[in-house]
Amino acid sequence: MGGTVAAVSRSGSHTFSKPVVGAIRLIAGLGVDGDAHAGVTVKHRSRVRRDPSQPNLRQVHLVHAIQLDAFQDGLMAAVLGRAADGSVIRKAGVMAVVLADGEVHPGDRVEVELPAQPYVPLAPV
Repeated sequence: MGGTVAAVSRSGSHTFSKPVVGAIRLIAGLGVDGDAHAGVTVKHRSRVRRDPSQPNLRQVHLVHAIQLDAFQDGLMAAVLGRAADGSVIRKAGVMAVVLADGEVHPGDRVEVELPAQPYVPLAPV
């Protein structure tokens, strides 16, 4: 399974959207060079409030290429749902950690490597 990088973004500040750039540099164990969310420990404000010493498992956010409906009404409903027990079901994107340094450009090929079974549902990180 694979795909192609449609766009890459980064922002030095905590903003909802990040400007598209020509390339990003990934740093193993940290994230995107120059991005506000890069680091060994959590950088997302809600996670920092809970426990600033948590490991940063949100170094890179991989989102499928729908550009999130240009931030139109109904976006949240389209990407979040609720299970019968009331828990949140996330329908868009996967958070990831960086395992190797390197540059990423639009047009680069990506491969999906599944973890060993048994598979477990994604959980918030």
